[in-house]
Amino acid sequence: MGKPDTRRLDRAIRENERKLDAVRNRELWPLDGRERRAILRSAASGGYSLHRGNGTARADQRMDTAWQSAETRLVTEISAMKAERQRIVTEAATTKAAKKSSGWW
Repeated sequence: MGKPDTRRLDRAIRENERKLDAVRNRELWPLDGRERRAILRSAASGGYSLHRGNGTARADQRMDTAWQSAETRLVTEISAMKAERQRIVTEAATTKAAKKSSGWW
Protein backbone atom coordinates (compact mmCIF):
# COMPACT_ATOMS: atom_id res chain seq x y z
CA MET A 1 0.00 0.00 0.00
CA GLY A 2 1.40 3.38 -1.01
CA LYS A 3 0.92 6.75 0.47
CA PRO A 4 -2.65 7.94 1.11
CA ASP A 5 -4.09 10.13 -1.62
CA THR A 6 -4.43 13.58 -0.03
CA ARG A 7 -3.78 15.68 -3.12
CA ARG A 8 -7.33 16.94 -3.33
CA LEU A 9 -7.35 17.99 0.32
CA ASP A 10 -3.90 19.56 0.00
CA ARG A 11 -5.09 21.62 -2.96
CA ALA A 12 -8.20 22.76 -1.08
CA ILE A 13 -6.08 23.73 1.94
CA ARG A 14 -3.72 25.77 -0.25
CA GLU A 15 -6.68 27.44 -1.94
CA ASN A 16 -8.29 28.38 1.38
CA GLU A 17 -4.96 29.69 2.71
CA ARG A 18 -4.75 31.87 -0.39
CA LYS A 19 -8.29 33.10 0.29
CA LEU A 20 -7.36 33.81 3.91
CA ASP A 21 -4.40 35.94 2.80
CA ALA A 22 -6.70 37.81 0.43
CA VAL A 23 -9.23 38.46 3.21
CA ARG A 24 -6.44 39.73 5.44
CA ASN A 25 -5.50 42.11 2.59
CA ARG A 26 -9.17 43.22 2.43
CA GLU A 27 -9.87 41.81 -1.03
CA LEU A 28 -13.49 41.04 -1.86
CA TRP A 29 -13.14 38.04 -4.20
CA PRO A 30 -12.92 35.27 -1.57
CA LEU A 31 -16.02 36.41 0.34
CA ASP A 32 -19.31 34.58 0.01
CA GLY A 33 -22.47 36.47 -0.90
CA ARG A 34 -23.61 37.20 2.64
CA GLU A 35 -20.22 38.57 3.68
CA ARG A 36 -19.87 40.61 0.50
CA ARG A 37 -23.31 42.16 1.04
CA ALA A 38 -22.45 43.02 4.65
CA ILE A 39 -19.22 44.75 3.59
CA LEU A 40 -20.87 46.71 0.79
CA ARG A 41 -23.85 47.62 2.98
CA SER A 42 -21.61 49.01 5.71
CA ALA A 43 -19.55 50.92 3.13
CA ALA A 44 -22.71 52.45 1.68
CA SER A 45 -24.12 53.35 5.09
CA GLY A 46 -20.77 54.88 6.06
CA GLY A 47 -20.76 56.97 2.92
CA TYR A 48 -24.31 58.08 3.57
CA SER A 49 -23.62 59.05 7.16
CA LEU A 50 -20.45 60.87 6.08
CA HIS A 51 -22.46 62.76 3.48
CA ARG A 52 -24.91 63.80 6.17
CA GLY A 53 -22.05 65.10 8.29
CA ASN A 54 -22.03 62.30 10.85
CA GLY A 55 -19.15 60.03 11.77
CA THR A 56 -18.53 56.64 10.24
CA ALA A 57 -17.63 54.83 13.46
CA ARG A 58 -20.64 52.49 13.45
CA ALA A 59 -20.19 51.58 9.79
CA ASP A 60 -16.47 51.01 10.32
CA GLN A 61 -17.22 48.74 13.25
CA ARG A 62 -19.74 46.73 11.20
CA MET A 63 -17.22 46.42 8.37
CA ASP A 64 -14.50 45.21 10.74
CA THR A 65 -16.91 42.67 12.20
CA ALA A 66 -17.74 41.36 8.71
CA TRP A 67 -14.05 41.02 7.82
CA GLN A 68 -13.36 39.22 11.10
CA SER A 69 -16.24 36.80 10.53
CA ALA A 70 -14.92 36.00 7.04
CA GLU A 71 -11.45 35.42 8.45
CA THR A 72 -12.85 33.21 11.21
CA ARG A 73 -14.83 31.18 8.68
CA LEU A 74 -11.75 30.54 6.54
CA VAL A 75 -9.55 29.65 9.53
CA THR A 76 -12.19 27.17 10.68
CA GLU A 77 -12.44 25.62 7.20
CA ILE A 78 -8.65 25.27 7.00
CA SER A 79 -8.40 23.62 10.41
CA ALA A 80 -11.23 21.22 9.55
CA MET A 81 -9.52 20.23 6.30
CA LYS A 82 -6.20 19.72 8.09
CA ALA A 83 -7.91 17.53 10.69
CA GLU A 84 -9.53 15.48 7.90
CA ARG A 85 -6.16 15.12 6.16
CA GLN A 86 -4.57 13.94 9.41
CA ARG A 87 -7.39 11.43 9.90
CA ILE A 88 -6.81 10.01 6.41
CA VAL A 89 -3.05 9.72 6.97
CA THR A 90 -3.53 8.09 10.39
CA GLU A 91 -6.09 5.66 9.00
CA ALA A 92 -3.73 4.67 6.18
CA ALA A 93 -0.87 4.18 8.64
CA THR A 94 -3.06 2.03 10.89
CA THR A 95 -4.12 -0.10 7.95
CA LYS A 96 -0.52 -0.49 6.82
CA ALA A 97 0.64 -1.46 10.32
CA ALA A 98 -2.18 -4.01 10.66
CA LYS A 99 -1.29 -5.49 7.29
CA LYS A 100 2.38 -5.76 8.23
CA SER A 101 1.69 -7.34 11.60
CA SER A 102 -0.52 -10.01 10.06
CA GLY A 103 2.22 -11.15 7.70
CA TRP A 104 3.78 -14.56 7.66
CA TRP A 105 7.09 -13.46 9.17
